[in-house]
Amino acid sequence: MTINISDIYLTERSDPGRDRREARERVLRAALRGEEIDPADMARSRGLVLREREDSIFSDAWIIVAFIILALGLIAGRNPALLALGIVLLLIVAVSTVWRNLALSGVTYQRSFDRTHVFPGEPVEMTVTVMNDKSLPLTWLRMSDTLPISPETDNVISQESTEVSGKYVLINSYSLHARESVDRTVTLSFPTRGYYNLGPVTYESGDVFTLFTIQRSHNYLSTIVVYPKIETLQELGLPAKEPFGELKIRTSLFSDPIKTRSVRDYQPQDRFRDVHWKATARRGELQTKIYDPSTGMTLAVFLNVATMTRHWLGFYPELMEKAISVAASMAYYGVEQGWGVGLYANGSFPDSDQPIRVPPGRSPNQLTHILEALAAATEFATASIDLMMLRESPNLPWISTIVLVTAVVTDEIMVALLHLQEAGRRVVLLSLADEEPPTGLGHVVTYHVPSGVPSLQNHEMATAKERHQPNEFARRPGDE
Repeated sequence: MTINISDIYLTERSDPGRDRREARERVLRAALRGEEIDPADMARSRGLVLREREDSIFSDAWIIVAFIILALGLIAGRNPALLALGIVLLLIVAVSTVWRNLALSGVTYQRSFDRTHVFPGEPVEMTVTVMNDKSLPLTWLRMSDTLPISPETDNVISQESTEVSGKYVLINSYSLHARESVDRTVTLSFPTRGYYNLGPVTYESGDVFTLFTIQRSHNYLSTIVVYPKIETLQELGLPAKEPFGELKIRTSLFSDPIKTRSVRDYQPQDRFRDVHWKATARRGELQTKIYDPSTGMTLAVFLNVATMTRHWLGFYPELMEKAISVAASMAYYGVEQGWGVGLYANGSFPDSDQPIRVPPGRSPNQLTHILEALAAATEFATASIDLMMLRESPNLPWISTIVLVTAVVTDEIMVALLHLQEAGRRVVLLSLADEEPPTGLGHVVTYHVPSGVPSLQNHEMATAKERHQPNEFARRPGDE
Protein backbone atom coordinates (compact mmCIF):
# COMPACT_ATOMS: atom_id res chain seq x y z
CA MET A 1 0.00 0.00 0.00
CA THR A 2 1.49 3.35 -1.08
CA ILE A 3 0.19 6.74 0.08
CA ASN A 4 1.43 9.95 -1.54
CA ILE A 5 1.16 12.94 0.74
CA SER A 6 3.09 15.99 -0.44
CA ASP A 7 5.77 13.84 -2.04
CA ILE A 8 6.19 11.77 1.14
CA TYR A 9 5.84 8.03 0.57
CA LEU A 10 4.83 5.66 3.36
CA THR A 11 5.22 2.02 2.36
CA GLU A 12 3.92 -0.68 4.71
CA ARG A 13 3.98 -4.39 4.08
CA SER A 14 0.53 -5.80 4.80
CA ASP A 15 1.06 -9.43 3.72
CA PRO A 16 3.06 -11.17 6.48
CA GLY A 17 2.46 -14.58 4.87
CA ARG A 18 4.15 -13.53 1.66
CA ASP A 19 7.04 -11.92 3.54
CA ARG A 20 7.53 -15.11 5.51
CA ARG A 21 7.63 -17.28 2.37
CA GLU A 22 10.08 -14.96 0.62
CA ALA A 23 12.32 -14.92 3.70
CA ARG A 24 12.32 -18.73 3.80
CA GLU A 25 13.38 -18.83 0.15
CA ARG A 26 16.26 -16.41 0.79
CA VAL A 27 17.41 -18.41 3.81
CA LEU A 28 17.29 -21.64 1.80
CA ARG A 29 19.24 -20.15 -1.10
CA ALA A 30 21.88 -18.79 1.25
CA ALA A 31 22.20 -22.16 2.98
CA LEU A 32 22.55 -24.03 -0.34
CA ARG A 33 25.23 -21.62 -1.55
CA GLY A 34 27.10 -21.73 1.74
CA GLU A 35 26.60 -18.01 2.26
CA GLU A 36 25.97 -16.22 5.55
CA ILE A 37 22.28 -16.15 6.50
CA ASP A 38 20.83 -12.75 7.28
CA PRO A 39 19.45 -12.74 10.87
CA ALA A 40 16.60 -10.49 9.74
CA ASP A 41 15.54 -13.07 7.12
CA MET A 42 15.83 -15.82 9.71
CA ALA A 43 13.59 -13.88 12.12
CA ARG A 44 11.11 -13.06 9.35
CA SER A 45 10.95 -16.71 8.23
CA ARG A 46 9.96 -17.73 11.76
CA GLY A 47 7.22 -15.13 11.98
CA LEU A 48 9.10 -12.94 14.46
CA VAL A 49 8.83 -9.83 12.29
CA LEU A 50 5.50 -8.26 13.15
CA ARG A 51 5.59 -5.23 10.89
CA GLU A 52 7.86 -3.45 8.46
CA ARG A 53 7.46 0.13 7.34
CA GLU A 54 9.40 2.42 5.06
CA ASP A 55 9.28 6.22 5.21
CA SER A 56 10.81 8.48 2.60
CA ILE A 57 10.90 12.12 1.61
CA PHE A 58 12.12 10.99 -1.83
CA SER A 59 9.83 10.99 -4.85
CA ASP A 60 10.19 10.01 -8.50
CA ALA A 61 10.40 13.71 -9.33
CA TRP A 62 13.97 13.70 -8.00
CA ILE A 63 15.12 11.38 -10.79
CA ILE A 64 13.22 13.36 -13.40
CA VAL A 65 14.77 16.60 -12.15
CA ALA A 66 18.24 15.00 -12.19
CA PHE A 67 17.86 13.94 -15.83
CA ILE A 68 16.46 17.34 -16.79
CA ILE A 69 19.51 19.00 -15.21
CA LEU A 70 21.80 16.61 -17.08
CA ALA A 71 19.98 17.35 -20.34
CA LEU A 72 20.27 21.08 -19.76
CA GLY A 73 23.96 20.68 -19.03
CA LEU A 74 24.50 18.85 -22.31
CA ILE A 75 22.43 21.38 -24.25
CA ALA A 76 24.38 24.24 -22.65
CA GLY A 77 27.61 22.88 -24.12
CA ARG A 78 28.31 20.39 -21.38
CA ASN A 79 28.04 22.89 -18.55
CA PRO A 80 30.19 21.45 -15.70
CA ALA A 81 28.00 22.85 -12.93
CA LEU A 82 24.74 21.44 -14.30
CA LEU A 83 26.30 18.09 -15.13
CA ALA A 84 27.84 17.82 -11.66
CA LEU A 85 24.55 18.72 -10.02
CA GLY A 86 22.65 16.09 -12.01
CA ILE A 87 25.21 13.40 -11.32
CA VAL A 88 25.28 14.24 -7.60
CA LEU A 89 21.49 13.95 -7.38
CA LEU A 90 21.56 10.53 -9.07
CA LEU A 91 24.37 9.36 -6.80
CA ILE A 92 22.49 10.51 -3.69
CA VAL A 93 19.40 8.59 -4.80
CA ALA A 94 21.41 5.46 -5.62
CA VAL A 95 23.47 5.49 -2.42
CA SER A 96 20.44 6.20 -0.24
CA THR A 97 18.44 3.38 -1.84
CA VAL A 98 21.21 0.81 -1.37
CA TRP A 99 21.92 2.01 2.17
CA ARG A 100 18.23 1.83 3.06
CA ASN A 101 17.95 -1.75 1.79
CA LEU A 102 21.01 -2.87 3.78
CA ALA A 103 20.51 -0.75 6.92
CA LEU A 104 18.82 -3.39 9.10
CA SER A 105 20.56 -6.35 7.51
CA GLY A 106 22.72 -8.11 10.09
CA VAL A 107 21.43 -5.98 12.97
CA THR A 108 20.63 -7.99 16.09
CA TYR A 109 19.18 -7.05 19.46
CA GLN A 110 19.60 -9.24 22.52
CA ARG A 111 18.55 -8.95 26.17
CA SER A 112 20.28 -10.73 29.02
CA PHE A 113 19.42 -10.63 32.73
CA ASP A 114 21.39 -11.27 35.86
CA ARG A 115 18.27 -13.13 37.09
CA THR A 116 14.78 -13.77 35.76
CA HIS A 117 13.02 -14.86 38.99
CA VAL A 118 12.86 -12.26 41.75
CA PHE A 119 10.73 -11.05 44.62
CA PRO A 120 8.92 -7.68 44.59
CA GLY A 121 11.28 -4.73 44.79
CA GLU A 122 14.45 -6.66 43.96
CA PRO A 123 16.48 -5.02 41.17
CA VAL A 124 17.02 -6.82 37.88
CA GLU A 125 19.91 -5.78 35.67
CA MET A 126 19.07 -6.03 31.99
CA THR A 127 21.95 -5.85 29.52
CA VAL A 128 21.04 -4.89 25.96
CA THR A 129 23.46 -6.01 23.26
CA VAL A 130 23.14 -4.46 19.78
CA MET A 131 25.38 -5.71 16.98
CA ASN A 132 25.89 -4.54 13.40
CA ASP A 133 27.11 -7.77 11.79
CA LYS A 134 27.93 -6.45 8.31
CA SER A 135 30.56 -4.41 6.51
CA LEU A 136 28.33 -1.35 6.11
CA PRO A 137 28.46 1.11 9.04
CA LEU A 138 25.31 2.68 10.46
CA THR A 139 25.28 6.42 10.96
CA TRP A 140 22.19 6.13 13.10
CA LEU A 141 20.15 3.32 14.60
CA ARG A 142 17.29 3.56 17.07
CA MET A 143 15.96 0.65 19.14
CA SER A 144 12.61 0.93 20.90
CA ASP A 145 11.97 -1.77 23.48
CA THR A 146 8.53 -2.13 25.07
CA LEU A 147 8.73 -2.66 28.83
CA PRO A 148 6.03 -3.28 31.44
CA ILE A 149 7.59 -0.78 33.89
CA SER A 150 9.70 2.33 33.70
CA PRO A 151 13.44 1.53 33.70
CA GLU A 152 15.83 3.12 36.14
CA THR A 153 19.02 4.16 34.36
CA ASP A 154 21.29 7.11 33.69
CA ASN A 155 23.72 5.59 31.19
CA VAL A 156 21.48 5.50 28.12
CA ILE A 157 21.98 8.08 25.38
CA SER A 158 18.31 8.58 24.75
CA GLN A 159 15.57 7.21 26.97
CA GLU A 160 11.90 7.94 26.68
CA SER A 161 9.38 6.39 29.03
CA THR A 162 5.92 6.93 27.65
CA GLU A 163 2.97 5.25 29.29
CA VAL A 164 0.62 3.80 26.69
CA SER A 165 -1.84 1.24 28.06
CA GLY A 166 0.48 0.47 30.96
CA LYS A 167 3.55 0.06 28.73
CA TYR A 168 6.80 1.99 28.60
CA VAL A 169 9.16 2.46 25.69
CA LEU A 170 12.92 2.37 26.23
CA ILE A 171 14.64 4.11 23.29
CA ASN A 172 18.35 3.66 22.68
CA SER A 173 20.20 5.48 19.88
CA TYR A 174 23.40 4.14 18.34
CA SER A 175 26.01 4.92 15.72
CA LEU A 176 27.77 1.66 14.86
CA HIS A 177 30.85 0.85 12.85
CA ALA A 178 31.05 -2.27 10.71
CA ARG A 179 31.06 -5.48 12.83
CA GLU A 180 30.63 -3.46 16.03
CA SER A 181 28.75 -4.58 19.13
CA VAL A 182 27.57 -2.30 21.93
CA ASP A 183 26.33 -3.26 25.42
CA ARG A 184 24.17 -1.08 27.63
CA THR A 185 22.71 -1.90 31.03
CA VAL A 186 19.50 -0.75 32.65
CA THR A 187 17.97 -1.61 36.01
CA LEU A 188 14.39 -2.79 36.40
CA SER A 189 12.48 -3.04 39.67
CA PHE A 190 9.09 -4.74 39.71
CA PRO A 191 6.83 -3.60 42.58
CA THR A 192 4.29 -6.45 42.58
CA ARG A 193 4.22 -10.15 41.78
CA GLY A 194 3.33 -11.39 38.34
CA TYR A 195 4.58 -12.54 34.95
CA TYR A 196 6.05 -9.56 33.09
CA ASN A 197 6.63 -9.73 29.33
CA LEU A 198 9.24 -7.49 27.71
CA GLY A 199 8.90 -6.73 24.02
CA PRO A 200 8.35 -6.45 21.14
CA VAL A 201 11.34 -4.49 19.80
CA THR A 202 11.29 -1.92 16.99
CA TYR A 203 14.37 -1.36 14.83
CA GLU A 204 14.68 1.91 12.94
CA SER A 205 17.48 3.12 10.69
CA GLY A 206 18.10 4.70 7.30
CA ASP A 207 20.63 6.16 4.92
CA VAL A 208 23.33 8.68 5.67
CA PHE A 209 21.36 11.48 3.98
CA THR A 210 18.18 10.67 5.99
CA LEU A 211 16.15 10.48 2.79
CA PHE A 212 14.90 6.98 3.58
CA THR A 213 13.87 5.43 6.89
CA ILE A 214 13.06 1.76 7.42
CA GLN A 215 11.32 0.49 10.55
CA ARG A 216 10.84 -3.12 11.55
CA SER A 217 9.09 -4.62 14.60
CA HIS A 218 10.32 -7.96 15.94
CA ASN A 219 8.28 -10.21 18.21
CA TYR A 220 11.24 -10.68 20.53
CA LEU A 221 9.82 -11.38 23.98
CA SER A 222 11.41 -12.03 27.37
CA THR A 223 9.70 -12.93 30.63
CA ILE A 224 10.49 -11.90 34.21
CA VAL A 225 8.76 -13.84 36.99
CA VAL A 226 8.14 -11.90 40.19
CA TYR A 227 7.24 -14.14 43.12
CA PRO A 228 4.67 -13.10 45.72
CA LYS A 229 5.91 -11.64 48.96
CA ILE A 230 6.80 -14.17 51.66
CA GLU A 231 6.25 -13.35 55.32
CA THR A 232 7.26 -15.20 58.45
CA LEU A 233 4.75 -16.76 60.82
CA GLN A 234 5.47 -14.03 63.35
CA GLU A 235 4.69 -11.33 60.79
CA LEU A 236 1.40 -13.05 60.02
CA GLY A 237 0.54 -13.32 63.71
CA LEU A 238 0.73 -17.14 63.75
CA PRO A 239 2.44 -19.23 66.41
CA ALA A 240 6.00 -20.08 65.45
CA LYS A 241 5.75 -23.60 66.91
CA GLU A 242 3.22 -26.10 65.58
CA PRO A 243 0.96 -23.55 63.85
CA PHE A 244 -1.23 -26.34 62.49
CA GLY A 245 -1.88 -28.02 65.81
CA GLU A 246 -0.33 -30.99 67.61
CA LEU A 247 1.29 -33.35 65.09
CA LYS A 248 2.02 -36.24 67.47
CA ILE A 249 -0.41 -38.86 66.28
CA ARG A 250 -0.08 -42.58 65.92
CA THR A 251 2.95 -43.73 64.00
CA SER A 252 0.88 -46.08 61.85
CA LEU A 253 -0.72 -43.09 60.23
CA PHE A 254 2.72 -41.82 59.24
CA SER A 255 3.91 -44.98 57.51
CA ASP A 256 5.13 -44.68 53.96
CA PRO A 257 3.27 -47.19 51.72
CA ILE A 258 6.05 -46.99 49.12
CA LYS A 259 8.87 -48.21 51.41
CA THR A 260 8.33 -51.77 52.71
CA ARG A 261 10.63 -52.70 55.61
CA SER A 262 9.63 -56.33 56.23
CA VAL A 263 6.64 -58.68 56.51
CA ARG A 264 4.90 -60.41 59.43
CA ASP A 265 1.98 -62.71 60.02
CA TYR A 266 -1.43 -61.28 59.22
CA GLN A 267 -3.47 -59.96 62.18
CA PRO A 268 -7.21 -59.24 62.27
CA GLN A 269 -6.71 -55.48 62.62
CA ASP A 270 -4.51 -55.29 59.50
CA ARG A 271 -5.88 -53.79 56.31
CA PHE A 272 -6.52 -56.24 53.51
CA ARG A 273 -4.67 -54.04 51.01
CA ASP A 274 -1.47 -54.39 53.08
CA VAL A 275 -1.28 -58.15 52.46
CA HIS A 276 2.00 -59.18 50.80
CA TRP A 277 0.79 -61.74 48.30
CA LYS A 278 4.20 -62.97 47.13
CA ALA A 279 5.32 -63.68 50.73
CA THR A 280 1.94 -65.30 51.40
CA ALA A 281 2.41 -67.65 48.42
CA ARG A 282 5.90 -68.63 49.60
CA ARG A 283 4.98 -69.27 53.25
CA GLY A 284 1.46 -70.58 52.76
CA GLU A 285 0.04 -68.14 55.32
CA LEU A 286 -1.20 -64.57 55.04
CA GLN A 287 1.64 -62.07 55.44
CA THR A 288 1.30 -58.33 56.03
CA LYS A 289 3.68 -55.59 54.89
CA ILE A 290 5.47 -53.50 57.50
CA TYR A 291 6.21 -50.01 56.18
CA ASP A 292 8.99 -47.64 57.10
CA PRO A 293 7.78 -44.64 59.10
CA SER A 294 7.35 -41.49 57.07
CA THR A 295 10.03 -38.82 57.51
CA GLY A 296 7.59 -35.96 57.27
CA MET A 297 4.07 -34.81 56.65
CA THR A 298 2.26 -33.37 53.65
CA LEU A 299 0.88 -29.85 53.48
CA ALA A 300 -1.80 -29.00 50.92
CA VAL A 301 -2.39 -25.25 50.62
CA PHE A 302 -5.75 -24.26 49.14
CA LEU A 303 -6.08 -20.66 47.99
CA ASN A 304 -9.37 -18.90 47.40
CA VAL A 305 -8.75 -16.00 44.99
CA ALA A 306 -12.29 -14.72 45.44
CA THR A 307 -12.51 -11.66 47.67
CA MET A 308 -16.29 -11.33 47.45
CA THR A 309 -19.05 -13.73 48.34
CA ARG A 310 -20.17 -13.65 44.71
CA HIS A 311 -16.84 -13.78 42.93
CA TRP A 312 -18.33 -12.92 39.54
CA LEU A 313 -19.19 -9.40 40.76
CA GLY A 314 -15.58 -8.26 41.06
CA PHE A 315 -12.61 -8.47 43.38
CA TYR A 316 -10.33 -6.45 45.64
CA PRO A 317 -6.81 -6.42 44.15
CA GLU A 318 -5.06 -5.61 47.45
CA LEU A 319 -6.98 -8.30 49.31
CA MET A 320 -6.24 -10.92 46.67
CA GLU A 321 -2.54 -10.05 46.70
CA LYS A 322 -2.48 -10.45 50.47
CA ALA A 323 -4.14 -13.87 50.21
CA ILE A 324 -1.60 -14.97 47.61
CA SER A 325 1.22 -13.75 49.84
CA VAL A 326 -0.14 -15.74 52.80
CA ALA A 327 -0.46 -18.87 50.66
CA ALA A 328 3.15 -18.46 49.50
CA SER A 329 4.27 -18.00 53.11
CA MET A 330 2.53 -21.23 54.14
CA ALA A 331 4.17 -23.14 51.31
CA TYR A 332 7.57 -21.70 52.21
CA TYR A 333 7.13 -22.72 55.85
CA GLY A 334 6.22 -26.28 54.84
CA VAL A 335 9.24 -26.62 52.58
CA GLU A 336 11.48 -25.30 55.37
CA GLN A 337 10.15 -28.08 57.63
CA GLY A 338 10.99 -30.70 55.04
CA TRP A 339 7.35 -31.54 54.32
CA GLY A 340 5.79 -32.42 51.04
CA VAL A 341 3.94 -29.28 49.92
CA GLY A 342 1.29 -28.82 47.25
CA LEU A 343 -0.84 -25.93 46.04
CA TYR A 344 -4.43 -25.82 44.82
CA ALA A 345 -6.12 -22.57 43.83
CA ASN A 346 -9.42 -21.78 42.16
CA GLY A 347 -7.64 -19.01 40.25
CA SER A 348 -6.33 -19.60 36.76
CA PHE A 349 -3.27 -18.90 34.67
CA PRO A 350 -3.46 -16.05 32.14
CA ASP A 351 -5.49 -16.96 29.05
CA SER A 352 -6.67 -20.16 30.70
CA ASP A 353 -9.82 -21.36 32.44
CA GLN A 354 -8.22 -24.25 34.35
CA PRO A 355 -7.59 -24.06 38.11
CA ILE A 356 -4.06 -24.14 39.48
CA ARG A 357 -2.81 -27.52 40.68
CA VAL A 358 0.68 -28.30 41.96
CA PRO A 359 0.57 -31.82 43.46
CA PRO A 360 2.42 -32.28 46.76
CA GLY A 361 6.08 -33.17 46.47
CA ARG A 362 9.46 -32.89 48.13
CA SER A 363 11.62 -32.20 45.10
CA PRO A 364 14.20 -29.38 45.36
CA ASN A 365 12.25 -27.38 42.78
CA GLN A 366 8.85 -27.80 44.45
CA LEU A 367 8.85 -24.36 46.06
CA THR A 368 9.87 -22.78 42.73
CA HIS A 369 6.93 -24.44 40.98
CA ILE A 370 4.52 -23.23 43.66
CA LEU A 371 5.81 -19.65 43.63
CA GLU A 372 5.70 -19.53 39.83
CA ALA A 373 2.09 -20.72 39.89
CA LEU A 374 1.18 -18.06 42.45
CA ALA A 375 3.02 -15.39 40.44
CA ALA A 376 0.86 -16.18 37.41
CA ALA A 377 -2.45 -16.54 39.27
CA THR A 378 -5.25 -14.27 38.05
CA GLU A 379 -8.38 -13.07 39.80
CA PHE A 380 -10.64 -15.21 37.60
CA ALA A 381 -12.20 -17.85 39.87
CA THR A 382 -12.84 -21.05 37.94
CA ALA A 383 -15.00 -22.61 40.67
CA SER A 384 -15.90 -22.29 44.32
CA ILE A 385 -13.10 -23.24 46.67
CA ASP A 386 -15.31 -25.49 48.81
CA LEU A 387 -16.08 -27.76 45.86
CA MET A 388 -12.43 -27.79 44.88
CA MET A 389 -11.35 -28.92 48.35
CA LEU A 390 -13.90 -31.74 48.41
CA ARG A 391 -12.89 -32.81 44.89
CA GLU A 392 -9.12 -32.75 45.46
CA SER A 393 -8.94 -34.12 49.02
CA PRO A 394 -9.37 -37.83 48.04
CA ASN A 395 -6.20 -37.57 45.95
CA LEU A 396 -4.14 -36.30 48.90
CA PRO A 397 -2.19 -38.57 51.29
CA TRP A 398 -4.17 -39.42 54.36
CA ILE A 399 -1.70 -37.68 56.67
CA SER A 400 -2.02 -34.41 54.78
CA THR A 401 -2.80 -31.15 56.51
CA ILE A 402 -5.22 -29.05 54.49
CA VAL A 403 -4.70 -25.30 54.90
CA LEU A 404 -7.31 -22.98 53.40
CA VAL A 405 -6.35 -19.35 52.79
CA THR A 406 -9.41 -17.23 52.03
CA ALA A 407 -10.56 -13.63 52.30
CA VAL A 408 -14.22 -14.61 52.64
CA VAL A 409 -15.72 -17.39 54.73
CA THR A 410 -19.11 -18.50 53.41
CA ASP A 411 -21.51 -21.09 54.75
CA GLU A 412 -20.49 -23.45 51.95
CA ILE A 413 -16.83 -23.16 52.97
CA MET A 414 -17.71 -23.90 56.60
CA VAL A 415 -19.68 -26.98 55.60
CA ALA A 416 -16.81 -28.24 53.44
CA LEU A 417 -14.32 -27.77 56.29
CA LEU A 418 -16.56 -29.67 58.68
CA HIS A 419 -16.96 -32.51 56.18
CA LEU A 420 -13.20 -32.82 55.82
CA GLN A 421 -12.68 -32.66 59.56
CA GLU A 422 -15.33 -35.31 60.22
CA ALA A 423 -13.65 -37.53 57.63
CA GLY A 424 -10.49 -37.48 59.74
CA ARG A 425 -8.59 -34.80 57.88
CA ARG A 426 -6.45 -32.23 59.63
CA VAL A 427 -7.92 -28.88 58.51
CA VAL A 428 -6.65 -25.33 59.14
CA LEU A 429 -8.48 -22.13 58.20
CA LEU A 430 -6.63 -18.86 57.63
CA SER A 431 -9.18 -16.07 57.32
CA LEU A 432 -8.21 -12.66 55.95
CA ALA A 433 -11.62 -11.12 56.51
CA ASP A 434 -12.08 -8.13 58.79
CA GLU A 435 -14.17 -10.12 61.24
CA GLU A 436 -12.96 -13.05 63.33
CA PRO A 437 -13.40 -16.58 61.92
CA PRO A 438 -16.89 -17.92 62.62
CA THR A 439 -17.52 -20.22 65.56
CA GLY A 440 -19.00 -23.67 65.29
CA LEU A 441 -16.14 -25.24 63.30
CA GLY A 442 -15.45 -27.89 65.91
CA HIS A 443 -11.81 -29.02 65.99
CA VAL A 444 -10.86 -27.09 62.86
CA VAL A 445 -7.80 -24.95 63.65
CA THR A 446 -8.67 -21.36 62.76
CA TYR A 447 -6.54 -18.23 62.55
CA HIS A 448 -7.40 -14.64 61.82
CA VAL A 449 -4.87 -12.81 59.64
CA PRO A 450 -6.23 -9.27 59.14
CA SER A 451 -5.27 -7.96 55.73
CA GLY A 452 -5.64 -4.28 56.53
CA VAL A 453 -7.73 -3.84 53.37
CA PRO A 454 -11.33 -2.62 53.85
CA SER A 455 -13.73 -5.38 52.95
CA LEU A 456 -16.39 -5.03 50.31
CA GLN A 457 -19.06 -5.73 52.90
CA ASN A 458 -18.03 -2.68 54.93
CA HIS A 459 -17.94 -0.63 51.74
CA GLU A 460 -21.44 -1.77 50.80
CA MET A 461 -22.72 -1.02 54.31
CA ALA A 462 -21.22 2.46 54.21
CA THR A 463 -22.71 3.07 50.78
CA ALA A 464 -26.12 1.89 51.91
CA LYS A 465 -25.91 4.09 55.02
CA GLU A 466 -25.09 7.14 52.91
CA ARG A 467 -27.89 6.26 50.51
CA HIS A 468 -30.53 6.16 53.29
CA GLN A 469 -29.12 8.99 55.40
CA PRO A 470 -31.32 12.14 55.09
CA ASN A 471 -29.66 15.10 53.44
CA GLU A 472 -29.99 18.29 55.43
CA PHE A 473 -29.96 20.29 52.22
CA ALA A 474 -32.69 18.25 50.55
CA ARG A 475 -36.01 20.08 50.11
CA ARG A 476 -38.97 18.64 52.02
CA PRO A 477 -42.57 18.78 50.83
CA GLY A 478 -44.01 22.15 51.63
CA ASP A 479 -40.66 23.96 51.58
CA GLU A 480 -40.55 27.08 49.51
